[in-house]
Amino acid sequence: MGFGDEAVEYQEAWDEQRRVHAARFADEVPDTVLLLEHPPVYTAGRRTADNERPLDGTPVIDVDRGGKITWHGPGQLVGYPIQKLPRPVDVVAHVRRLEEALIRTCAEFGLETTRVEGRSGVWVLGDPVEQRPALGGLALDFDPRLHDEEFDPRLNGPEYAPSNAGQRREDRKIAAIGIRVAKGVTMHGFALNVNPDNKWFDRIIPCGIRDAGVASLANELGRDVTIEEVLPVVERHLRDVLENAELKPREIEKAPAA
Repeated sequence: MGFGDEAVEYQEAWDEQRRVHAARFADEVPDTVLLLEHPPVYTAGRRTADNERPLDGTPVIDVDRGGKITWHGPGQLVGYPIQKLPRPVDVVAHVRRLEEALIRTCAEFGLETTRVEGRSGVWVLGDPVEQRPALGGLALDFDPRLHDEEFDPRLNGPEYAPSNAGQRREDRKIAAIGIRVAKGVTMHGFALNVNPDNKWFDRIIPCGIRDAGVASLANELGRDVTIEEVLPVVERHLRDVLENAELKPREIEKAPAA
């Protein structure tokens, strides 16, 4: 839809998603993926807590997808797959397909990524906990982010900032995924960090996760990587994964007869 100087305002893209969604439900268009870049914007999914939002009152757009709060902006490739799925819908399988396309994309650029149990998206794994540097002079066994209910990483400087997770050798998310399925058709999608300023994430608790951070292709590879380079690779892998997927309805376990 638009990149760089032609980046698409979030509301405009959301309106276009709904238009294509309605057309896909009516079988007026085929499965479609909208690819674009947004100007800087925070968006919050339905499960976002108040203590995960920006402290300084920065506006946040509340949206109807799953997941929590995240940031979109320059240097981040956003994709909104609008795809009709068989009923009963298997949401997890759809998320796994998007993750697979992005894992393949990162691999093509020489970066190994993976999934993390219980956390959607695509991740760069950190070192084992016992091998990571201490935070703030404290042993990681006493990481206040995990054990102090009143600790707020948004207030505690760069040593706890999500953008510095790579320096701390922690797990860090390079691609976030948040979707909605309405009338059997998917909306929303993924955001792959190519070369954004990840400090935007330091004003929030990205995806509500306090003990991990964010990554980008450029930072992990130690060289400049552009949206223009990554776009055709993402498009190719999305096409391959989504077009060749054997879509199956979610299996429903029937309770045994009494």
